Amino acid sequence: MSENKKRIVIVGGGIAGLSAGIYGKLAGYNVDIYEKNPVAGGECMGWNRKGCHIDNCIHWLTGTKKGTALRKVWETVGALDEHTEFADCDSFYTSIKGDSRVTLWKDLERTKSELLKLSPDDAMEIEKFIEYVKYAAECEIPAEKPMDAMGIMDYIHMGVSMADMPKVMKEYGSIDLEELSKRFKHPALKQLFTDYLPKEYVASSFLVSYASITSGNGEIPMGGSLAMVKRMVNQFLRLGGNLHCNAPVVRILIENKKAIGIEMADKEKVLADYIISSVDTMEMFDRLIGKKYMDAKWQSCYADNEKYPLFSAVQAAFVADKTAYDRKGTIFFDCSPFETGGRKVERISVKSYEYEPEFAPTGKIVIQVNIPQFDKEYLYWKGLTKEEYESRKKEAVKAIEERLQMQFPSLLGHMEFLDCWTPITYERYCNAYHGAYMGFITRKGVKSFRVKGLLKGVQNLYIASQWIMAPGGLPVAVTAGKFAVWRIACKDKRMIDYNN
Repeated sequence: MSENKKRIVIVGGGIAGLSAGIYGKLAGYNVDIYEKNPVAGGECMGWNRKGCHIDNCIHWLTGTKKGTALRKVWETVGALDEHTEFADCDSFYTSIKGDSRVTLWKDLERTKSELLKLSPDDAMEIEKFIEYVKYAAECEIPAEKPMDAMGIMDYIHMGVSMADMPKVMKEYGSIDLEELSKRFKHPALKQLFTDYLPKEYVASSFLVSYASITSGNGEIPMGGSLAMVKRMVNQFLRLGGNLHCNAPVVRILIENKKAIGIEMADKEKVLADYIISSVDTMEMFDRLIGKKYMDAKWQSCYADNEKYPLFSAVQAAFVADKTAYDRKGTIFFDCSPFETGGRKVERISVKSYEYEPEFAPTGKIVIQVNIPQFDKEYLYWKGLTKEEYESRKKEAVKAIEERLQMQFPSLLGHMEFLDCWTPITYERYCNAYHGAYMGFITRKGVKSFRVKGLLKGVQNLYIASQWIMAPGGLPVAVTAGKFAVWRIACKDKRMIDYNN
């Protein structure tokens, strides 16, 4: 292949794969993306049921604030532009505990006022929390180049721009959310801090998440996940990329310690100068290249689900009359106990998509329930026969519907079931390891997982996946795609043309 016609083949058309494809075209390569599903997007997906739209992914999109490096990446890949509209949401979420109701508002001063009014005895911890959320707003994921490629000036600049983050890490980086909750006296505040993210999460991650909301760096693009994916696909195609859907790859071809192409399900072989794997990394190791390429770091993390747990969810979507459910945002509440995935459930959340009028017919809204599931629950679902699996799903839907109607009696007779999905759904559709829709959880006292996206002993194979840095998610995925091409372009002494 001639120098100016080098070819990149990307396995997987999720956010990381699309990002890599777009940056590959901007760097002047011929690029083909092979995606096993009928549409690109991976876990950043939405689908239609009974005239309604269900959104699977974006709870908030980190990197929406203009002027940030990550915002530039989202703009480059076409996910955002100057005309992008964002949902008019004024809160992060609300927790109900007993007779108390407490909200983390987008307006941080409003949150402070509400928390202090609820529990004056917790004033010291409340004041500290609010102050440190302001510090955490400085946190930005590196988006210009991989951290291992950063020089002294890059680190100096990062240190200056995030001067207060060490304070956050010192105060909240060595405790988990369960420990944070115990710093508060009021039961509703104790509950508040263990509702949104798993209690095993390091507390600093929660502060950074909330800070993205309060600072305007975590907005929700209108139209949801599928609409954003379509914009990225259009950008890739506009640049001349080739997207092959319904095209499962069965093997990455490696000869003489060098990746040379891929083999399709129909045995067709596609050769390329570079291969980027943008699938779930266990899928890559287990099937596409073989576990002999999995080094000790990957092995230790996958083998220890105590230190590196994974989480997924059982989710159910319903359509309701607006007159029967006029709440906004995400609400957590206690419920009478039931089991799903073998896990006892005593508290659930419901999210209203009232800000997306196109998601439901006039006078209706989509509401969605999320129940966390972990490695153990995945194994439960995986061990069921097809008949048992369908039966357990129906039982879960019935239990969820009953508890929604108990908490919000106005829903009785005014809601209809749309769909239910489980960790097995994520495994089936995305080949997600243990059904996880994000990477390894960052726990206290455990070194946060991060790798370069390269494999020792294999040339011309790069990893662009949310799995290369904990806790994964959309920001990691989109930057991983960029960084994979950045490494290739550096190797070939090419520039990425951002004006294309």
